[in-house]
Amino acid sequence: MQNSGFRILIVDDEQHYCDVLKLILEGEQYQVKTTTSSLEALEMLEQESYDLVISDFFMQDLDGFELLKKIKTDHVDTEVVIITGYGSIKNAIDAIKKGAFSYYIKSHDPEELLFEVKKVKKIAELSLKMSQPAVKGQYLMMSKNPKMKKIIDMIDKVADSNANILLLGESGVGKEAFAAYIHEKSYRKDKNFVPVNCHAYSKTLLESELFGHEKGAYTGATETRIGKFESAEGGTLFLDEIGDATPDMQVKMLRVLDTKRIERIGSNRLIDVDFRLVCATNRNITEMIQTGLFREDFYYRISTFALEIPPLRERREDIPQMVHFFMSRLASDMKKTIKSVNDDLMDYLLQYDYPGNIRELKNMIERLIVLSVDGILRKEDLYLDQKNKTQFQIQTLKTFRNQSEKHYIERILKHTEGHLTQAAEHLDITRRQLFNKIQELEIDIERFKTKNEK
Repeated sequence: MQNSGFRILIVDDEQHYCDVLKLILEGEQYQVKTTTSSLEALEMLEQESYDLVISDFFMQDLDGFELLKKIKTDHVDTEVVIITGYGSIKNAIDAIKKGAFSYYIKSHDPEELLFEVKKVKKIAELSLKMSQPAVKGQYLMMSKNPKMKKIIDMIDKVADSNANILLLGESGVGKEAFAAYIHEKSYRKDKNFVPVNCHAYSKTLLESELFGHEKGAYTGATETRIGKFESAEGGTLFLDEIGDATPDMQVKMLRVLDTKRIERIGSNRLIDVDFRLVCATNRNITEMIQTGLFREDFYYRISTFALEIPPLRERREDIPQMVHFFMSRLASDMKKTIKSVNDDLMDYLLQYDYPGNIRELKNMIERLIVLSVDGILRKEDLYLDQKNKTQFQIQTLKTFRNQSEKHYIERILKHTEGHLTQAAEHLDITRRQLFNKIQELEIDIERFKTKNEK
C-alpha cells in the first residue's frame, strides 16, 4: 500500500490547525481531508472510507470519547489517533483503552505524529497480507467503499437461502466471482457451482446446453447428454449474460423455475431438479422489458434480490488492496518475486477510469509482472496511450506478451550493442534461453551489433 492510497480524515474545530496538519501529511503523499465538526466527520465516514481519523479530543458538538465510540462501532476498520494538550493526557490514555490507536500532543514535533501514522499504515498492510482469502472472489468482499459494504452485507444475509439473485453491473466488475462467493457461503457449497454464459450460445445450442438431450434427438446427437440444470443438482447454477437469452428461451426457463422439472430434448420424461439460481447481466433490463426483449414475469422470477455491483472507478479506495492481491497471486502463478509497486504507478492506477473494470486491472498487473525484470512494477511498462486511456488495440494476452517481450529484449540488445552474454545477464536468463527467444520472436540481432562486430 503506497502512501497515496492511505486515506486520512482530520477533525479539529480550529481550521488553521487542520490546514497545518493537512499540509504536513500531504507532504508525505497521504490523501487527506479535513472538517471542523465531529458530526460532519461521521457523515463523511458514511460517504467514503478512511484508514485513519486524527481527531482533537475537545470538540463543540461531540467530544473525543463519543466520536471514538461511534467510529469503532460503525467503522471498525478505521483507526483513530487522538490529538491532545498536556493537560488532557489522561483523557487520551483513557481513549486508548476504549479503542484509539494512540495520541499526539499538539505542542510536540510533527515527526511524532508522522511516526504514529506510519505505524497505522504498516499494521494495515500486514493485516491485508494476512487476510488474503483463498475462496474465489472473496478478495472482492473486503471493500472499504460504503456502497460495496452494503451490497456485501446483503449478500452475506441472503447467500444461505434459496432466493434467486440477479447481479447487475458493467462488464468486468466481477459478477461471476460474486456468484461463486454466494455459492461458497451457502449450504450448497459442497455441491457443484455450474456457470453458463448465455451469450456464448445460439438459442438452439443454449437449450441443449441447459436441458441436455437424448441420443438421436437431432442430427449429431450420438449419445445421451445431461444439461447444466441436472449438472447443478443440489448446487448453484450461474447464468451469466442472462440478458442475451431470447424471449422463447426465457419462457422455457421460467417453466423450470416454477415446476423444478425439466425434459431433455428428444424426451418426454420429466426429471426433478434442485438448484439455486444466480443470474447476471451488464445490460439495462428495464429498457429491455419496455421494448419487449425481456419478459417481465421472468425478470421478477430471477430477481428476488437484484444487486448492482458498482464499477471500479466508483470504489477507488479498494484499488491498492486489489493491486496487492493480484500482484501476490499472479507472481506466485508465474513463479516470480515482486518486491514493490512504484509510487507513480500506484498514483496512475488510483486515477485511471478502468473501462474494463476489475478484469482490466488484473490484466494490467499481469502485464507488469511479465515485463518486470527486477521485482519492481513501473508505470512506463504499461505502454498506455496517455492522451486517450480508454482506446487500445484489443489482442490476446499471448500476443501482448510476445510483443512486450520482443520490445524489451530489443531495448536490452540495443543497450548491450548486440552482446548476447551481457543481454542474458541483464535479463537474468541463460544465453541459450535468450537465443531461443530471439528465434521465437524473430528478432533481427544483426541490427544491434556495432560495425566492428559486423
